[in-house]
Amino acid sequence: MGIETLKIYQIPEGKVLIAGISQFVLLVCIIWFYGVVDFDQAKTLSLAFIAHTFGGRAAGIGLCIMNGLNIVWTIVYNFYLEVLIVCFTYSIFVLSLNNYIRARWVKSKANRMMHKAERYKDKIEKYGWIGIFLFVMIPLPVTGPVVGSTIGYLLKMSVWRNFTAVLSGTLAAVVAWTIGFDFLEQHIPVIQYVLAGILFVVVLSYLNTIKNLFKQD
Repeated sequence: MGIETLKIYQIPEGKVLIAGISQFVLLVCIIWFYGVVDFDQAKTLSLAFIAHTFGGRAAGIGLCIMNGLNIVWTIVYNFYLEVLIVCFTYSIFVLSLNNYIRARWVKSKANRMMHKAERYKDKIEKYGWIGIFLFVMIPLPVTGPVVGSTIGYLLKMSVWRNFTAVLSGTLAAVVAWTIGFDFLEQHIPVIQYVLAGILFVVVLSYLNTIKNLFKQD
């Protein structure tokens, strides 16, 4: 992987990448700490991270609720994970397009992200900031913050404007999912089976994505 180290940290996307790396290091430290003092909690946090990476926010939030994490910490932790993932994917996407990162497999993934975002670009463009916000907030498989931030880039939004829209929509979605799952968990005795079914369906729907992640281009 070739990176122009003398220039990458001078651009906004380089700073976003640094933020993502810092967040990941902090996450590892948090999970390590709980691994020492509360292994079950560490397992929940780790599984939620994996679920966010491959299955989306609903799967991660469902895991936290199923394993007894209170509503406030569920919101805080899952929002943190979403921010971390967006920082990584957005920065690597932009840096790859601008040839700061030249690895073939990274550029291939970036091109796929761009093609996916281009499908929705024209529909979102006329609504601007609020269009990105609503796109990210709506709970559909293709409307997550990663695609939303990519659309913002294609619309030539500044990093600040793009991220305020994406992260505001993400927070609204995380809060809504958490409140919904918490309500079901308290009022429906079979909620664990319902959530387990949701997690299974989400993971199953993303099997090809997981395979492609490890496939050599």
